[in-house]
Amino acid sequence: MYFAALLARTEDGWEASDTELLDNVETLSDLADLAREAAAEDDTVLVLIEQEDAWFGVVRIDGEEDPRIYVSDAAAAARSSYGEILLTAELLGREPDDDPDLDALDLDGTEDGEDEEADDDGTAEAGGSGEAVPHGPVGDPQVLDDLGVSEKELKALSEDALTEIADALGASEVLETVR
Repeated sequence: MYFAALLARTEDGWEASDTELLDNVETLSDLADLAREAAAEDDTVLVLIEQEDAWFGVVRIDGEEDPRIYVSDAAAAARSSYGEILLTAELLGREPDDDPDLDALDLDGTEDGEDEEADDDGTAEAGGSGEAVPHGPVGDPQVLDDLGVSEKELKALSEDALTEIADALGASEVLETVR
């Protein structure tokens, strides 16, 4: 089960809205545009995404700056339709031309956290593309540092990660209204 929400910082605190990402978003650029639409002026917007007990992701949009992304488990996210939006070539340390054809991904029901193929070096193959996606976190672990969630705290989150992030931001009530 997936959950996705937008948290937009305003003068009065955080405002939350839920979103069906797959209906509106096909790329990270689409996601950034959706987030910017929710922002008042150039305020910070967070996109929080989780697949229950498998992985979570945070995308931070500050005005027109490039999105900052953190994904708790890249291998689990690679088997997820939401995750493929976040796992850009740059985030995975690849050249953009090396990005596998996401339409060719084999999403065969392993989205529930089962490893399709795992190597001894802690990597999994994404969708049979032959490209290894690391188990564990990828992206910017300092994405929420200035908002009260340190790198160490972010990396330690697992179950109920989005609730714990919202608590640290002082936005738990507004997040629960859209959950």
